[in-house]
Amino acid sequence: MLWILVVSLFIFLFAGSPLAFVLGMSSLLALVVQGNVPLSVVTQRMFVAVDSFALIAIPLFILAGELMNTGGITPRLVTFADRIVGHITGGLSHVTVVTNMIMAGISGSAAADAAATGSLLIPSMIKRGYSKAFAGAISAAASTIGPIIPPSIPMVVYGSIANVSIGRLFLGGVIPGTIMGFFLMGVAYIISKKRGYPREARSSLGEMARSFVASFWAMLMPLIILGGILGGVFTPTEAAAVAVVYAYVVGSFVYRELKLRDLPRIFMSSAVSTAIVMLIIATANLLGWVLSYGQIPEAMTGFFLSVSSKPWVIYLLINIVLLVLGCFMNPTAIIIVMVPFFMPLIEKVGINPIHFGLILTVNTAIGQLTPPVGVCMYISCGIARITMAEFTRECLIFILALIAVLLLITYVPALVMFLPNLLMP
Repeated sequence: MLWILVVSLFIFLFAGSPLAFVLGMSSLLALVVQGNVPLSVVTQRMFVAVDSFALIAIPLFILAGELMNTGGITPRLVTFADRIVGHITGGLSHVTVVTNMIMAGISGSAAADAAATGSLLIPSMIKRGYSKAFAGAISAAASTIGPIIPPSIPMVVYGSIANVSIGRLFLGGVIPGTIMGFFLMGVAYIISKKRGYPREARSSLGEMARSFVASFWAMLMPLIILGGILGGVFTPTEAAAVAVVYAYVVGSFVYRELKLRDLPRIFMSSAVSTAIVMLIIATANLLGWVLSYGQIPEAMTGFFLSVSSKPWVIYLLINIVLLVLGCFMNPTAIIIVMVPFFMPLIEKVGINPIHFGLILTVNTAIGQLTPPVGVCMYISCGIARITMAEFTRECLIFILALIAVLLLITYVPALVMFLPNLLMP
């Protein structure tokens, strides 16, 4: 059964089938070949996967992000970031990173941030003399901060599967996401200095203050979400509902750019995005069940422990596996499929599940930059009008920087665990 599953996965994947169908059809084919499992399991496992209160947060966060983007949030955040870091060499590249760090606290999705900030900043960078490949690469790399700084859709998925606190996961992402931003800015500065990319005019304190006031309501949203969760006012799922109401009020009555005529398009876009995510969750859960039925998690745990029982070696092997999978699979699918594999392993070697959740999320975020299926890569290539090869050559240094951050948070757990232990002991 395993060989049928693996072969069919690669055949469907390289045939260009949508990921949800790759996962679902491969699982169904494996069950048909096995022959002794009723096919009613297919619908049962798919339904069980999405029948979760915690997962209601996903469509709500997607909707909140759509409302905020349409409501005029992105241009105001770009202006604020420009006032703060635009005067540094390679100014617009730093603006791109800082904007994505702030946007991460709103959307929880790398793809959403890549589209929202990239559509504004990539053309601006090209006009200012930056190469198309560099503009696309820094925009895509910065968007990977989206699922790390809370809120985070992948963390909601992981928390619901691993049965760990989503609030603690959110807190665990704050420091790693910030470090990712600093590393990307450092690399962008070195490249910009070498190539002579321009800096923007230094802003006065008055201009900084005005841009802060203009973007204040947008930046308040992640504070409300985290503050409400930490204060026990609402759960992460309820926080997502609060975010939707807040996004609508800010977009309609504060910025006054969100109109009633925009709502049908926003609802439709959010529904399509939600349907894609939920179908992937459903089919990935089916694949995970098929693998579990074949006792693959136990075999994998045995293999890893046969190599070494030392946590640092297990960490390294896990990172290698996840980085490779990120080249071929969607983050949600990786989380759904691989968490049942790795949970018995991390329990045996004493790895904290919150720490592991951040390692997993950062790995899947990096995967959105790598060919052949990196979503952020395709978004940025489309906006910058560059080829995948051009993007990959330019983005490689940023990918290496993100891998350095991954290794840092892997082997220095305090970077992840400090805030959760401090605020949610």
